[in-house]
Amino acid sequence: MEKYSISEVLEQAVQTEKMGNEFYIEMARKFDKDEKLRQLFETLAVKEKEHEKTFAGLKGKVNDRRVENWEEVSQYLRAIVESEFFLGKDKSLPSFDALKNIDDAVRYAIGFEKETLLYYHGIRDLIREKEILNVLIEEEKSHIVWLNDFKKTINK
Repeated sequence: MEKYSISEVLEQAVQTEKMGNEFYIEMARKFDKDEKLRQLFETLAVKEKEHEKTFAGLKGKVNDRRVENWEEVSQYLRAIVESEFFLGKDKSLPSFDALKNIDDAVRYAIGFEKETLLYYHGIRDLIREKEILNVLIEEEKSHIVWLNDFKKTINK
């Protein structure tokens, strides 16, 4: 099985945040007639961009130092990256056309945020800069809460 380096793990996190940003921007456009949903997706897009910058900065700090249990951790992170929500079957976010309504978009976004959260927990276990990951993890949790609260409003 192919091994990841810590730099590659963080680069994947950067790319994930870029994809998340693009997804949320597209969802804000797609559902622009719903002001509340548009604002939610725009806010999430901004947060994803901030996270992207944070991970890019981390890459310069961690280098590729040795990590205990790297083989196991590498396999775990790869399994997450290969999941349906994280990158999809074609290694990209799903076709926006497949998301037919607000409920589909919100449900997908929640799944994406959950998978991202799992990945970041794995990264946190690898690096010394845990406080930085803790902040990002808390923000990702807040994204799930925002999306779940919104989902409740559309399902009434």
